[in-house]
Amino acid sequence: MSDAPTNPFDGDGEFHALVNDEGRHSLWPGFAAVPDGWTVVHGPCERQAALDWIAEHWTDLAPAAR
Repeated sequence: MSDAPTNPFDGDGEFHALVNDEGRHSLWPGFAAVPDGWTVVHGPCERQAALDWIAEHWTDLAPAAR
């Protein structure tokens, strides 16, 4: 058995899709506090549903102009 920490962005549990003011998106585990500057835009939901939402809504990977 390994003592290596598990990645909180993998596996089961609830997830959110986040967006920041530059229009960047992120998958985020539901148990973790949302970082400053980010807003929950989808979820809580299963990991794949959050990833699907991000893929559908984050079509321009360039950061928003300031």
